[in-house]
Amino acid sequence: MNSPAAGATTTGFLLDGRWVMEGEPLPIVSPFDGSLVGTTFQASAKHLGEATCAVVRAFETTRRIPAYERQRVLAAISEGIAARRDEFVRIMALEAGKPIKAARVEVDRAVFTFRVAAEESVRISGEWLPLDWSPGWEGRSAILRRFALGPVAAITPFNFPLNLVAHKVAPAIAAGCSMVLKPAPKTPLCGLMLAEIVEQAGWPAGALNVLCLSNKDAEVMAADEGFKLLTFTGSDAVGWMLKAKAGKKRVALELGGNAAVIVHSDADIAHAAEVCATGGFSYAGQSCISVQRIYVHRSVENEFVQVLVNRVGKLKVGDPLDEATDVGPMINEAAALRVEEWIEGAQRSGARVLVGGRRDGSIFYPTVLTDARPDMRVVCEEVFAPVVVVALYDDFSGVLGAVNESRYGLQAGLFTNDVRLIQAAYEMLDVGGLIVNDTPTFRADQMPYGGVKDSGLGREGLRSAIEEMTERKLLVMHLAGR
Repeated sequence: MNSPAAGATTTGFLLDGRWVMEGEPLPIVSPFDGSLVGTTFQASAKHLGEATCAVVRAFETTRRIPAYERQRVLAAISEGIAARRDEFVRIMALEAGKPIKAARVEVDRAVFTFRVAAEESVRISGEWLPLDWSPGWEGRSAILRRFALGPVAAITPFNFPLNLVAHKVAPAIAAGCSMVLKPAPKTPLCGLMLAEIVEQAGWPAGALNVLCLSNKDAEVMAADEGFKLLTFTGSDAVGWMLKAKAGKKRVALELGGNAAVIVHSDADIAHAAEVCATGGFSYAGQSCISVQRIYVHRSVENEFVQVLVNRVGKLKVGDPLDEATDVGPMINEAAALRVEEWIEGAQRSGARVLVGGRRDGSIFYPTVLTDARPDMRVVCEEVFAPVVVVALYDDFSGVLGAVNESRYGLQAGLFTNDVRLIQAAYEMLDVGGLIVNDTPTFRADQMPYGGVKDSGLGREGLRSAIEEMTERKLLVMHLAGR
């Protein structure tokens, strides 16, 4: 390990309203150069037990907090993130290896996420239902309201260490739920910084606990009946394993993908290639909706591939703190080695590298492949790296089938101006979202977001997540004497 990065600090974890600095130190290192970014502590099973008791107690308070106060807290958190924007950006670039200009975008999205949650917190509506549909039911009506579900167990990944945490914490506060959050062990510092802001905004002590837990303790948390919802973002293998342990609690899963793009003959080819170069290589492709499979109509192959390869070849690779960097390191060298192995295996089986295909430590250079078979891992599995595969098609219904052959179904992109093709793709593609004339990497934080098949269960996006974190309750009124 190299010397500590400037400003490297030691921070505890938030447990029942106090900051705890005990247990095994957990060093957080830069994936770019191995320097020490900061140190926190590994929480124990005992700490998890205390946190679980804390959120059960705190829920009795949070469930009664009025909407205007939840709105005030959420607005204050949004403002608190904005006030510490530069600090968040630097920590994110260091601990996650995210290029600094992309880190700024993520921090600004987190500001927006909490602002939208503040608005949604006062829009949790119900409905009134007339019940006098049959003789003898006169004078009866019903009210349907949403109530906070209960304590939430939340687990977040390394790739968006602030905004994906925000997508757990913000709707929980909006709904009136308490939470234990397990951030990714490689990138916990942004989540711990956010916890400071939540605490300063006046959210009750014990209502948010942020613990760096082992995978074994995460399984314990998933199984604990004290939690009423498990919300997990991460790999499909881990997500479905945790669901199997979750018992009777509600489960929301945002999992992996190998997102496909279809570029039809009538598309703006230059635009499609440009945005695919962005959507496939932002944050070194370490996003579950990163462009991975690109199906191009044979008639526009040459034009598309030429623009794509030229654009990808110009991406600047290197230090995430460099303002010019487009593609930084992968989360660690082991991840880059895995991708190198997958690429070499694909080449041995006949795939061709058009650009990239090489590794330097934890950096894997942006790579475009062609002539890859559907059964190759770079096609059928989630590569989670700066790699895209270009394939050709002639028949539109056939390419819809090729997209659907994946066991994943998160989002897909379609470049065409033909409304009939858009409608056919919308009806036939097995995905949670279809993005027209843009890549599947597009996500607005307020929109419903999630997948089908192995890509997950339930939906995020503020209103959708609030619905996951609330329970509908019916009140039937019979007006006496009628």
